[in-house]
Amino acid sequence: MKTSSLAQMNETILIVDDERDIVNLIMYHLEKDGYKTITALDGEAALELSKSERPALIILDIMLPGMNGLEVCKRLKSDEALSDAAIIMLTARGEEDDITRGLKLGADDYVTKPFSPKELVARVHSVLRRTKNASFKKELLEIGDLKINMDNYEVKIGHDVIPLTLTEFKLLCQLAGKPGRVFTRDQLIDAIAGVETIIIDRTIDVHIASLRKKLKSFKNHIITIRGIGYKFMEWQAC
Repeated sequence: MKTSSLAQMNETILIVDDERDIVNLIMYHLEKDGYKTITALDGEAALELSKSERPALIILDIMLPGMNGLEVCKRLKSDEALSDAAIIMLTARGEEDDITRGLKLGADDYVTKPFSPKELVARVHSVLRRTKNASFKKELLEIGDLKINMDNYEVKIGHDVIPLTLTEFKLLCQLAGKPGRVFTRDQLIDAIAGVETIIIDRTIDVHIASLRKKLKSFKNHIITIRGIGYKFMEWQAC
């Protein structure tokens, strides 16, 4: 039998979905993995539980009765006392507009229905690990032989310095600084604001293509999320 870590046992996950069968399924697999779970069937209850229980992560269905999941996400992220909670959205397959809106509002990840419970638990692990690693700022990111020095704007692969433009460097820092997180094109545009006078969605694609070419063996670490944006391949931080 798998032994759950103490860290997982101390993490509270709020599951928000109006379908009781889905709630029970998620609850079973998370508790089996050592997490504490609480549940809500609508948005109002989710907000109240978030205030009283302060969950580390919220699994949030978009299609909720009354207040939908996007509005819940917006209210959570606009409340300073609740904004630290990570959010994984549950959405119907193909609802790219809702996914993009959720990510812009501050959601950390998404899973489309129907989903594999094992995949969802893996996403929970990933998001919680990522948010913990993001609690302190690193001036140096190391991913294998790839080294990104945020202090002196230098990128190396092994001993070779990789000549990046300032725009490419900012994009790389944004993506690699939160591996596994999906960034919309608008979020990446915000990240490089001030570097260029005019930036549009497709400008990002051009810069990403150039960045991939310069990263050589690491080019496949930048993953395209069709219709939404990009993410950097998950890596195990030290």
